[in-house]
Formats: sequence, C-alpha cells, structure tokens
Amino acid sequence: MVLPHLPTLVKALPMDDAVRIEPCEGVPIFRATLRVQERIEDLLDKQTEGPLDDGEERELAAFEELDELLSLVNRLVRNAMEPDGRGEPLARSA
Repeated sequence: MVLPHLPTLVKALPMDDAVRIEPCEGVPIFRATLRVQERIEDLLDKQTEGPLDDGEERELAAFEELDELLSLVNRLVRNAMEPDGRGEPLARSA
C-alpha cells in the first residue's frame, strides 16, 4: 500500500510531540497529542470567526491528513491483532 501524501505530511508536522500511543484493551491506539488537538481546536475556532491565512489552511489540512493516517494505522493494528486470526500481519517475514 502506498500513501502518496505521507512525505508531505511528515514534512508539514512537527516531529516531536505530535502522536502518542495509548494502550486500549491490550491494543496500541495511535492518537494526536493534546498539544495537536488544542491547535486544531484553535484553528477551527478561528475559522468560524473568519478565513484562515494560507499557512493556517495548510496546517489544518495537514492535521486532517494526520487524522486519516492515524485512523488507517489503528485499523491495521486492530485487524492484525484480532483474536480469531483473520487479520493480516503488519509485516511479512522473509
């Protein structure tokens, strides 16, 4: 599977303190950090007051891509850890 905008997303987001991993019933769940969530809320609040500038629009779009990516990763992890073994492995052994 190829995620075409992943390189753009990685460049757009700060590398430190953007994603955290929380265990939930033995399954690791990837989530945006509180700092990122607060920034998203700030941008959405500002957007209701008026238009965002170009940099803020790009930042909000990058956060939307991050949300999509984390959702995908979480689905893959959950499927791989299904107890009935139906999930596909995350990595294939050579």
